[in-house]
Amino acid sequence: MAPLQAFRRGYGRALEWIVIVLIAALAVVVTAGVVFRYAGSALVWYDEVASILLAWVTYYGAALGALKRAHLGVPELVRKLPPRVRVPVAICAEACVIAFFALLAWVGYSVLEILATDSLVSLPAVSVAYAQSVIPVSAVLFIVAEALALPEVLREARQP
Repeated sequence: MAPLQAFRRGYGRALEWIVIVLIAALAVVVTAGVVFRYAGSALVWYDEVASILLAWVTYYGAALGALKRAHLGVPELVRKLPPRVRVPVAICAEACVIAFFALLAWVGYSVLEILATDSLVSLPAVSVAYAQSVIPVSAVLFIVAEALALPEVLREARQP
């Protein structure tokens, strides 16, 4: 197995485990919230934490989806183009996606600096910046996933 393929496989497994752990944590938090509410002693923090975990599942899952090429795309449109323009169009499309997520990472990081002094309403010891850190982190993970998928994209664009 080529080093790039081995890295891609390990990267995918790491993202899968992150998503699995986040989903399990979300299930535990929501279940605990329901049980405690049923017992008459509602947890004041569970809905805020569950919302954050759901956002994290979404963002990390999106990076995993990018690695698996599971996002909505238009590969059929690229295949219908004349062969000489397929690769440039595919490269341009990938460059646009990477540029968008680079911008998202940069803006997301800038927002973290603004939120550095804020804390969660129900858990004042937890910084809002920590909760929102998923945006720049997952944007970088998405860029890595796109870069790792680029050889496959180019191979598909070169097919007759």
